[in-house]
Amino acid sequence: MTRPIESVVVVGYGVMGEGIVRSFADAGFRVTVVSRRARSLAGVPPGVTVTAELPASPSDLVIETIVEEAGAKRAVYKQVEAVYPPETIIGTNTSGLPLETLAAGLAHPERFVGVHWFHPADVFPMVEVVAGPAAPAAILERVATALERTGKEPIVLTRPVVGYVINRLQHTILHEAYHMIDAGIASAATIDKVARWLLGPRMCVTGLVEQKDIAGLTIHAFAQRSIVPTLHHTATPNAMLQSMVARGDTGLEAGRGFFDWAGLDAAAVRRDASARLRALLDTLERLRPAAAPRSRAREELP
Repeated sequence: MTRPIESVVVVGYGVMGEGIVRSFADAGFRVTVVSRRARSLAGVPPGVTVTAELPASPSDLVIETIVEEAGAKRAVYKQVEAVYPPETIIGTNTSGLPLETLAAGLAHPERFVGVHWFHPADVFPMVEVVAGPAAPAAILERVATALERTGKEPIVLTRPVVGYVINRLQHTILHEAYHMIDAGIASAATIDKVARWLLGPRMCVTGLVEQKDIAGLTIHAFAQRSIVPTLHHTATPNAMLQSMVARGDTGLEAGRGFFDWAGLDAAAVRRDASARLRALLDTLERLRPAAAPRSRAREELP
């Protein structure tokens, strides 16, 4: 029987790392935080070890959650492979970098997986677990089982794809949204109003695909014929967004992004958003259907 994961090292303690550490610590795992800011970190959960270097004692799982730069991430993996045995699983919390790129140069690529939490990491009930280019099913199962112990529901993908599930869907919607904002078709506030009060509630109840079954696929197929050809299909990141970031309009922390955040306490804004999200998730849990519809595709698998 495969030994369960008991010890976890989290490399990086930013916005995502903090929530990841709390999830594992609250579930009783032995957790170590590795951070360059080890001496100044505050608010770390009780029982969590904080250090500036990888601990000498091997860990069952290392989660890397640092800056989204492939070179920096691969440097962490090199350090892990230098001090820990091949049995230690290496997971990356990247949201967009290709796992094939990140795994390049690993001596043991079979140990490498994507483990993607959603912000805030300690609130959202799901985590994506994605096979690296050489990871076997047994590795995915060990990680998924550990995440279930933290109260999360794993979304397991048995082959790597850039962006996984949530970000591929999210960026598809956002790419069209940014185009409409940039073209003066709709404001950012209007886009968010539609997302909150039309798309969001409906998807909370009937999902994205199931809703089309309920409404009827005939009208949906006809709508696709007229709408899809007019969508803003490009292979280029939105120039408006890239320019905003280049000039420093990077959102809440900077005081300005699509909206004006000047003078607001960023931490308080995030706490409020997390609290409202928790309340919504509690409500959705009470609305969860007793049985989900069966998938034809799944039924047809051999």
